[in-house]
Amino acid sequence: MTADKRTLDAEAESEGKGLGDILDLDDAVLRAQGHEIKLERSFSWMGALGLAFSIVNSWLTYASCFGVAYSYGSGPVAVFSPVVSALVQWIMLMGVAELSSAFPSSGGQYHFTYIVAPDRCKAFLAYMVGAINVIAWWVNTASGTIYTAISAFGVCQFLTGGFQGTQWQVYLCYLLLILLTLVPIFIIPQQRIENMTKTAMFLSMVGFVLVVIVCLVMGRGTYQPSRIMEYRCTSGWNPGVGFLLGIGNGEYAFAAAGACVHIAEEIPNPSRKVPLVINLTIALGAITLVPWIIAMTSVIHDIEAVQNSFLPSLELFHQATGSKAAAAALQIYLTILYYSKFFLDAYLFSLSPYINTPQACVPSQWITSSRMTWAFSRDVSFSTIPTDDHSIMYSDSMAFIKNGLPFSNYWAEVDSERNIPIRATLLSAGFCTIYGLLYIASTQAFNSIINTAVLMLNITYTVPQAILIVRGRAMLPARHFNLRNYGYLVHVFSVLWLILSAVLFFLPTSNPPTLANMNYNSVVIVGIYSIVLLCWIERRQKFCGPAIDWDILNAAEATSE
Repeated sequence: MTADKRTLDAEAESEGKGLGDILDLDDAVLRAQGHEIKLERSFSWMGALGLAFSIVNSWLTYASCFGVAYSYGSGPVAVFSPVVSALVQWIMLMGVAELSSAFPSSGGQYHFTYIVAPDRCKAFLAYMVGAINVIAWWVNTASGTIYTAISAFGVCQFLTGGFQGTQWQVYLCYLLLILLTLVPIFIIPQQRIENMTKTAMFLSMVGFVLVVIVCLVMGRGTYQPSRIMEYRCTSGWNPGVGFLLGIGNGEYAFAAAGACVHIAEEIPNPSRKVPLVINLTIALGAITLVPWIIAMTSVIHDIEAVQNSFLPSLELFHQATGSKAAAAALQIYLTILYYSKFFLDAYLFSLSPYINTPQACVPSQWITSSRMTWAFSRDVSFSTIPTDDHSIMYSDSMAFIKNGLPFSNYWAEVDSERNIPIRATLLSAGFCTIYGLLYIASTQAFNSIINTAVLMLNITYTVPQAILIVRGRAMLPARHFNLRNYGYLVHVFSVLWLILSAVLFFLPTSNPPTLANMNYNSVVIVGIYSIVLLCWIERRQKFCGPAIDWDILNAAEATSE
């Protein structure tokens, strides 16, 4: 029935309930939000944590932008600004965690927005949030895939010296990786997919320990711990602005911690488990990131070489270890973390729960982006029929569909054999394939869109919280994760930080700005929102969020307390 039934049974027993009771209650909450039960609850909380952390991978993500943070103020900014970034993203995601506890749905932020917004504008606001969230996750998935390709080419270039990969060659590798990273999604039974996400988390933890130990051991005798407190800004910004830019840069390492929200319909007892996973993802990210930064800051010798390198993390490892072989080995392991597949028959999973096919990062991103795409396509408003006992019965035959994407009926289909939204997954892959062509034309344009993904995610996190400030938190139903008196503080902070971070994301990386370092994020954001607004003109008579039965929802959530 579920992925790892023994794990789920143990979780249910720890809460004093049978697994069947929890699943029945989960289904009642979902139907009260106007949704049919389509997906199997195949993720334990550990599997969901594996998915979220394998996407966030804070220390690994920061390795790709370490040089930029260092330019804002060397050691102090590189070490301390990510700590503030973790705190900022944690506060913003606390509001999301509470909403996920109140309204567990794969739709996530757009679903929350539709429920809490005023009737006169709820469809518009929910559509904007949903469309931006879909685009953000598609772009995030593309960024993970392209970095895997760049990492592979960087190692080849580093080892051969004369090899220079062209942009079209990187794109071909990117296409190959799209194909390879989709393979496990389609061939591994859904009941075993959480083994993949837990393995990805394990590989990341091993990689973190491996990189830190190897760099410190091989770099002994050359430590410069004084660099941690040595301030030197090469970006041209004053210390205050530089530190704020460092915080914004560090948000890349934590913003995607809300990924588990979009598999809420695949987790038993999501009202409890989704907030738990969000908190643990941020905590694990901070615990791994801070020691990694301190270690790397202590062994770095030439920051300009790192910043100007085709693959900054590889140059960093080379400086730390003093060995091309060791540096290449570490970078190859990082590439494996983005994608690693032992070509075993997927049916080995049926032989033993301890046989795992390691995957990392990108497959987890496909899962998240496909679920968000599917959710945005499947909203169904049911006609209701009152029964003799005054309860509500939903009539599938009387349902009408109003969805967020063109041809939504097609994209909302869930494959009956694999029990996953295959068509939504292929749509996500199609976007990434077409978007990748931009890399051939202009890497700057490609990267500018990727740079806005964090801002777009934070916008979707904040909109429903901003609505709650205006309309009041009393409208929320009973929920396990309740911010209580701190709720308004969290919401107000989230809105204020979004405004500040938006300004930061639009500033150039160095001052004064030139054509080479110009920041085009503002142009990209305006362009994306303009496209979404044009799409809304076509969708405005066709999009409608879910029909909520507040009585059943409140009763079900109260029962879960």
